Amino acid sequence: MRYVIVILFAVVLTLSATTAFSYGRGTVDVEIISDRGGEYSVIPYKDFETGCTHIIKKYLEAKKGENYGIVIRNNMPERIGVVIVVDGRNIITGKKSFLKNNERMYIVEPYGYTRLKGWRTDEDTVHRFYFTDIRDSYAVRTFGDTSAMGVIAVAIFREKETPRILYERQLLKEKAPASPQSSEKGGLRRYKSDTAGTGFGDETYSPVIKVEFEPERIPYEKILIKYEWREILCKKGLLRCWPEERNRLWDEGEYAPYPPEYVHR
Repeated sequence: MRYVIVILFAVVLTLSATTAFSYGRGTVDVEIISDRGGEYSVIPYKDFETGCTHIIKKYLEAKKGENYGIVIRNNMPERIGVVIVVDGRNIITGKKSFLKNNERMYIVEPYGYTRLKGWRTDEDTVHRFYFTDIRDSYAVRTFGDTSAMGVIAVAIFREKETPRILYERQLLKEKAPASPQSSEKGGLRRYKSDTAGTGFGDETYSPVIKVEFEPERIPYEKILIKYEWREILCKKGLLRCWPEERNRLWDEGEYAPYPPEYVHR
């Protein structure tokens, strides 16, 4: 059985003008690209194998209000399918994702790359990703879902056979399910305000076509990036946030202390 998958048209990226951080083992890289160019702090967490899948976990310092993109670089001589999930929701369909091979995915050509800028709403349009608080996140506002908040996940699937391209363009008919009532009113009060999430931002032109592609049953690799605000990473001890130690022969501003039990006159 073949699956009909979405593929991006070729795009030109000027990566020298942005800040990128790479995750991967030399075959497929995932980069988080900042629109504003400022540096992110990245902290390795876990890197291990489970079954036939290589799993990489890292932390990323999010910057509130900043737009970002997800760049996939395929360093292999074959097409790959990538299921991309933000805050637990598939970025193409908006549905809750379990990183399975029957979900909608993007296709990346051999030795190719592509940049995913936002939540897809039709064949020509995405709405930009941006870091925000949990109440403003797309997952909470639309679905009331906090089950995988603050995680960018990419599952990489190799294909079973060479795909046959469908040259005609087709419309994406799927719509996101209606927003649950609890996410609009009192339900929002239970969410922690210091948790980072990804918002549903400005509309951007991003055309796609569909192809046939049959992924393998098990992902070749999973890359999971947990993004948090700096203060949270500091509290968890993942970033060194205390002041630097003073140099006793270089730094100034110290005064001589009083001796013990000194009596002021």
